[in-house]
Amino acid sequence: MTRNELWRVEKYLRNLFRLDTITVVERPKAPDSAEVMVNGEFIGVIFKDEEDGEISYAFNMAILEMDLPQAPSSRA
Repeated sequence: MTRNELWRVEKYLRNLFRLDTITVVERPKAPDSAEVMVNGEFIGVIFKDEEDGEISYAFNMAILEMDLPQAPSSRA
């Protein structure tokens, strides 16, 4: 991904999530993707896809079960 694409995707994500601490960082060994960070912490990967002359970007974020909060207990 070019620096221009990185900037555009970062700007889009910041506006979408209303979060100015999102950054999109290049991956030198994987030119078709970039890392997404929040406050310097890795949260996922953006993959660029070019097909039939159209470009799209897919955001992939893994969420570990151990990072999820406990669900409130239900009362009967």
